[in-house]
Amino acid sequence: MDLKSTKNFVFWLFCQFELITCSYLMEPWEKVLFYSFNICMVGTLFYTTYACVAAHVSTAIQLVWNLLGNQQENAVSVVK
Repeated sequence: MDLKSTKNFVFWLFCQFELITCSYLMEPWEKVLFYSFNICMVGTLFYTTYACVAAHVSTAIQLVWNLLGNQQENAVSVVK
């Protein structure tokens, strides 16, 4: 994919976004507020995903390792 077609595709996506949100009807200052709010919300979503999901995955991995570790120790102690 060359640079011109990529640029056209991104422009097409932006036009679709403006049509879906009806932001093409807004005044310039309203667009700035609207886009700023959307960018802040997406940033907050990414940060929350990074912070919370990483913590939950870490806790889940520790739980699985503890369960697997304890089962093996119990099996060895039963055999002895």
